[in-house]
Amino acid sequence: MTKVEKKSGQSAGVALLPYSLWSLLFILVPLVFTAYYAFTDNNFAFTTENITRFFTATSEMRGDDGVIREVRTYLVIFMRSLKLAAISTLVCLVLGYPMAYIMARAKERTQKTMVTLIMIPMWMNFLIRTYAWMTILQDTGILNGLLGKLGLGPIHIIGTETAVVIGMVYDYFPYMILPIYSIMAKMDLKLLEAARDLGCNSFSVLKRVIFPLSLPGVVSGVTMVLIPSVSTFYISQKLGNGKFFLIGDAIEGQYINQDLHFAAAIAFILMVILLVCMALVKYFTARLVRGGE
Repeated sequence: MTKVEKKSGQSAGVALLPYSLWSLLFILVPLVFTAYYAFTDNNFAFTTENITRFFTATSEMRGDDGVIREVRTYLVIFMRSLKLAAISTLVCLVLGYPMAYIMARAKERTQKTMVTLIMIPMWMNFLIRTYAWMTILQDTGILNGLLGKLGLGPIHIIGTETAVVIGMVYDYFPYMILPIYSIMAKMDLKLLEAARDLGCNSFSVLKRVIFPLSLPGVVSGVTMVLIPSVSTFYISQKLGNGKFFLIGDAIEGQYINQDLHFAAAIAFILMVILLVCMALVKYFTARLVRGGE
């Protein structure tokens, strides 16, 4: 190793130091504490009861009137959360991918304007955005008022899974567009021209060139939308009118009941499942990018 290479390596290590400290304090340490609470009881003795309880125990959901609305196992609650999160992620991908492509092919000034417009809603408080959708979707809200004037009649959306999906898509949509856009904006246009010169039509260029090159951005976007969607709880409470539980609601409920160890166990299991899914996605994505080697 030459002196220049050694000095360059030391400089890179110094530059990575702030990020390493940030990761240690705000990622690794919380994960360690979560795992510690998940595998201990109230006396901080080692136990696996919290983990087995997730797969065997049931959760009762009561309305404001005290009447039990739903009794489900935590595993069923998680599967519902995963279903809604997957639907929201798919909708974000279907809508966000073409928008990211349009942004990437626009003029530089137009790109900056479009990115700003996408990010403006993120400057507002998450709770305010959710309350805004309550006003829009409720039975006497803006949407039904507009449909009534058009003679289409009122549609009951608030308090349904559809309303929750709409809230998720709206809140996490920028996290899908921006990673894909950042990859497409750096794409070499000469590759697209070469593909057309070799006889590819527009669909073949999209399938064989654009999509494989943008796949890292797609994976990042899917990850950034899916994970918060699975663990969300405020959207389901407000747009779902508290009529059904998601896994985030279950975790919040355990914290309210001061059962921190079981809450940590639910969070730990959720984290492990998501990490396994992310690892599988990364593995198959890498194979696809390499051409299935």
